[in-house]
Amino acid sequence: AVLVDMEEGVVNELLNSPLRDIFDHKQLITDVSGSGNNWQVILISLSIGHHFYGNQYRDKLMEVLRRAAEKCDCLQSFFMIHSMGGGTGSGVGTAILNILQDHYPTVYRFVTAVYPSLDDDVITSPYNSILAMKQLTDNADCVMPIDNQSLIDICNRINNVSATATRGITKKQIKAESTITASHGDVKNKSSRPFDSMNNIVANLLLNMTSSSRFEGSLNVDLNEITMNLVPFPRLHYLISSMTPLYALADVNLSMRRLDEMFSDAFSKDYQLIKADPKRNLYLACALLVRGKVEISDIRRNIKRIRPSLNFIHWNDDGWKTGLCSVPPVGQPYSLLTLSNNTCIKDTFSDIQQRFVKLYRRKAHLHHYLEVDGMEMATFDNSIESLNSLIDEYNSLEQTTREIVTTPPRLKIA
Repeated sequence: AVLVDMEEGVVNELLNSPLRDIFDHKQLITDVSGSGNNWQVILISLSIGHHFYGNQYRDKLMEVLRRAAEKCDCLQSFFMIHSMGGGTGSGVGTAILNILQDHYPTVYRFVTAVYPSLDDDVITSPYNSILAMKQLTDNADCVMPIDNQSLIDICNRINNVSATATRGITKKQIKAESTITASHGDVKNKSSRPFDSMNNIVANLLLNMTSSSRFEGSLNVDLNEITMNLVPFPRLHYLISSMTPLYALADVNLSMRRLDEMFSDAFSKDYQLIKADPKRNLYLACALLVRGKVEISDIRRNIKRIRPSLNFIHWNDDGWKTGLCSVPPVGQPYSLLTLSNNTCIKDTFSDIQQRFVKLYRRKAHLHHYLEVDGMEMATFDNSIESLNSLIDEYNSLEQTTREIVTTPPRLKIA
């Protein structure tokens, strides 16, 4: 792992935590000053090289990434986790993505990008998000967008589980270390920080994605297969993710959530890691990554059961990818991660677009970006144009599907 943050205090906090021995201290990159919530302070300097500061960190990033890659026995892909609203996450994050594209063009690049919520406290987050979006569209192979509000809602749902009177479940009946938000074996640890539970959800997403690479299974899914099967067009590589169950019950005498209900939950908006409504939009492809004591026949039965309620594009009507890992997550008998390529992601992009236009129309805060060498108004224009064309591509797919696709009648022999 390579950890990069332009605020030194964040990384220092990690070095003082129980996880300090897991990471190689030579693979930590920090700076005292920070990026000041400004995308171009890092990215433009890194990509164009006009700033000594940027050149210095580009060389250091390249060296650390090279050293980490050389330690791999079989380098299969890169995973990146970064935010979209802040300066370091959007700027440095996409700068690293550019470096990987230049130096490792044949290695797949997976990105988990945390999108800002509507009440985000970074005023310039629409600018940062739009500028970063162009880099993700051009240089990433697969992007899994996540928004903070969805993570908060999942955390609240687990904490308020006692309100689920229909099932009669209380917090005391939840098995320790079984929630996707827990890291210390508790539903809610008193010493935990506010964002620990949210971060644990994202960590579980990556754990489930890579489970087939780490454990045995009857239908192991290679990481590269995710991109091969779920991305029909190069630019349309944004995937909607959902995970279930959120917790397991401690008492085996209590009725467990049936396996079929787990599959139904996975296609519910309440279990998604981003605010969207896939069932009202068009599926291009879908992957079901199952862990635990589940049979292939169970997966096939549930696909057959759920399929009529989902709207798939006509040329990929059977666009399912299934994976089955025999080792379940800690504390749970089984779990399901769903990754779907769905046109509903355009609604998230449209929200970002509208927030960008509100600022850009008045040229508010632009001087913070334009005062850096190499940054021009054309950069903003190209970025918003890239996003508009991406939204148009999703809209065109939906428009094409609305047209009735007729098939010639089969020849009948009397």
